[in-house]
Amino acid sequence: MQTTIRSAVFTITLALLPAGSDAQTDRPLVHDGIVNAPLSQVWAAYTTKPGLESWLAAHAEIELKIGAAMRTQHDPAGPAGDASAIVNTILSYEPERMISFKVAKFPRGFPFPTAIKNMWTVVYFEAQGDKATRIREVCLGFGPDAESRKMREFFDYNNAVALKLLQRKFAPPADPK
Repeated sequence: MQTTIRSAVFTITLALLPAGSDAQTDRPLVHDGIVNAPLSQVWAAYTTKPGLESWLAAHAEIELKIGAAMRTQHDPAGPAGDASAIVNTILSYEPERMISFKVAKFPRGFPFPTAIKNMWTVVYFEAQGDKATRIREVCLGFGPDAESRKMREFFDYNNAVALKLLQRKFAPPADPK
């Protein structure tokens, strides 16, 4: 029944798109996967400085508070606050269930400076028993313009890579045979 409701909502959403809009770019960009770790550990990996630095960024700063910043720096030589860092604003969260954020400052040289202003991300966390967590990351706010379409491709690739990095963080060690 739940799948039917979700399908109906998606169908209604597509029906409400403005005339001439491109359903390919207007629809949310979704990445979904299972992480082999308890919910509390996956939540901490996503919402704490040591957690973010363990799989996503060389340097991170985060204050889990509405309106607060989440800064990530992927260059090990650069601090979390320099011009190549990404700064997101936390829009909302429900502990161990969901966090949403929007880019407040993109890194120097980011190729989609106009399109990024309309995008936001929601990440859902769902326990799958005691030892696994489903992550569902949804990016919204893409438009039909060329810059937005290119940015969608950029995030489609990079968000898939980030999910794999998170899964790898919690992967069991390889058998030394």
